[in-house]
Amino acid sequence: MTQPQTLVQAALNRLSARLGSGLADAAAELAVLAQDAPERLRQEWTLFREEVELEAERLERGEAADPDAVADLQATPVPTGNGDPQQQIDALRAQVARLARRLEDQP
Repeated sequence: MTQPQTLVQAALNRLSARLGSGLADAAAELAVLAQDAPERLRQEWTLFREEVELEAERLERGEAADPDAVADLQATPVPTGNGDPQQQIDALRAQVARLARRLEDQP
């Protein structure tokens, strides 16, 4: 049988190894997020500019904002989290397209 000191040392070694790998995983995830951040910011900026252009066109036509369209925009969840960024972008673009169609279809 092993001595109690050896068991304690073995337990500490294993805990250190597990915690170390957990920290390494967290650091890797942060590195991926940091790497993707500039591209995501660029995409969000592009999407925002498109929305502003659509809104400006609507204002130039003298149309009032549709309360239902605003409510739809606020009620539609924007995908976030660990999902595929391209899917999130596609969902946002589809949402903008739906709103643009609704604005164009107003009398």
